[in-house]
Amino acid sequence: MNMRTPLSRVRGLGSAGEGTGHFWLQRLTGIANLLLTIGFVSFVLASLGASHEQFTAQFSNPFTTALLILFITSGVVHMRLGMQVIIEDYVHEEGAKLACLIANTFFCVAVALVGVLSVIQLAVGG
Repeated sequence: MNMRTPLSRVRGLGSAGEGTGHFWLQRLTGIANLLLTIGFVSFVLASLGASHEQFTAQFSNPFTTALLILFITSGVVHMRLGMQVIIEDYVHEEGAKLACLIANTFFCVAVALVGVLSVIQLAVGG
């Protein structure tokens, strides 16, 4: 049974076929962010009062490094998905919408890259 209207079939408009995947990925990253935030806050609280050398030494632990990289990556993916929904809902002109979606992606990649490279630099003792 086809749920699209005849006009929609003629124009080729309608669902892009990615709504469910987008929905689930946003929920999955939301749950991951909750768990990773608990780990991140635990790491910060455990680091209170530590010297700079002690704090940077904690980054040499692969578990800590992986936790922070996952925290950054999951947060940025979730941010990108949320901003994509806002842009698609509130930017109505197609050219501006495309420009905003591209800028959103580039911004999120830049934030993730800077964050992950910073964690790696601390982890290798840089």
